Amino acid sequence: MSDELTDIAILKEMIKGTAIVPLQNRHDKMQVTLTEPAPANYSVTINGMPQNDDVIVIKADAFNSPKTVFKGNRGECKRADFVIVADTENKKVILYIEMKGGKGGLETEIIQQLKGAQCFVAYCRKIGQSFWEKQNFLSDYVYRFVSIREISIPKQRTRIERPSSNHDRPDRMLKISSPNYLQFNHLI
Repeated sequence: MSDELTDIAILKEMIKGTAIVPLQNRHDKMQVTLTEPAPANYSVTINGMPQNDDVIVIKADAFNSPKTVFKGNRGECKRADFVIVADTENKKVILYIEMKGGKGGLETEIIQQLKGAQCFVAYCRKIGQSFWEKQNFLSDYVYRFVSIREISIPKQRTRIERPSSNHDRPDRMLKISSPNYLQFNHLI
C-alpha cells in the first residue's frame, strides 16, 4: 500500500499542516516565503521551487524542543528554522536552512541548529520506515546546509560565501548575506 506513495507524499501525511509552509504560484512559477514571526519578524522568498507534489517545506522549529529529555549542553535541543525536502527530476535533496535577521549568530550555534534539524529528519525517516513500512524512506537524498543572514538589513546585493567543497555538512554550510533574490537551484 505505502509503496505507491512517494517520500514527499508520506511526509505530507506525517507532518501536521501547521508545520508545513505552503508554496505560492506566482506567474506560473512556484515560490515559498520563509517567515520568522515576531519578535524576529523577517522573511525570505525562494523562487523557482519544484512543483507542489515534488516538495515539502517544513518549519522544523515547530517541533517541540526535547528539553524534557535532553540536557542540551551540546546544543542537541536546537533546530534550524526550515527543512525543504525535494524530489525533482534532477536531484533528491534535503535542504536545511537557518535564518538570522542581522549579522549576529555565532557559527557554532548555527552549526548546532543545522545538526538538530538533521536529527529531526532522521527521526522522520525512522517514522516512515516503521509506521509506513517503507524501508528506503528518505534514504537516497543528498543534504545541503544553508545559513541566511542580514535579512532585516536594507536590501543590498546578495552575497554568497561558497564553501571550498559542497555544502553537504553543517560545518561547510553555504552562507548567504543580504538575500535579495534567491533561486532554489542555487541553494542545492
